Amino acid sequence: MAQLPVLLLTDDDVLWQRWRELNTNRWLPARGHTFADLVRWQQNRRQLALIDMDSKTLPAATRAEWRPLLATMQLIATTSHPSDDAGTQAIGAGFSGYCHAFAPPETLSQALEVACAGEIWMGRSLVTRLLRMVDQRLPAQASWASHKLTDRENDVARRAAVGDSNLVIATALGITERTVKAHMSSVFDKLNVADRLQLALLVHGIGQRQVA
Repeated sequence: MAQLPVLLLTDDDVLWQRWRELNTNRWLPARGHTFADLVRWQQNRRQLALIDMDSKTLPAATRAEWRPLLATMQLIATTSHPSDDAGTQAIGAGFSGYCHAFAPPETLSQALEVACAGEIWMGRSLVTRLLRMVDQRLPAQASWASHKLTDRENDVARRAAVGDSNLVIATALGITERTVKAHMSSVFDKLNVADRLQLALLVHGIGQRQVA
């Protein structure tokens, strides 16, 4: 697998040393200190960057300055003090991921891979929060292709779409977590969705064409 250039943008030398532990067989890291460095990275037609949002020189995630960059780049926002509120704002602004700045290198590498694939990386609590927000704001649609699923898959899918964890689903349905995982895998395959967020959007009437 080819190396991919990634800008590691932070003014924290300790964090920089941590990020340098990324697998260099996969990633070709370069350090940035300021927002201007990120702009130059874009001008050089680079697309991937890990951003330390705690850096004093950076604007807040919701500021307009980010928009031209987010339109063409995959940027992962990180912080040493993550919160679901800040994560929701970052994802809503167009960042490709949100995670703890000092997450293990393996986790950061997974986040970068997800971003490269054009998808979004989020922690479990943030995913659950977004699923519940979707459920509160959009009623479930009758035509979300539940006919493609078995009765048990249907039960699992509906619960997963509102943010229930595998453990909660297993307890409610009297089955094991392993069985829930098997059902979820089948649901994703039959409905052609990649994750729970896509499933929730489908159940609530967004993305119907995927399963038509």
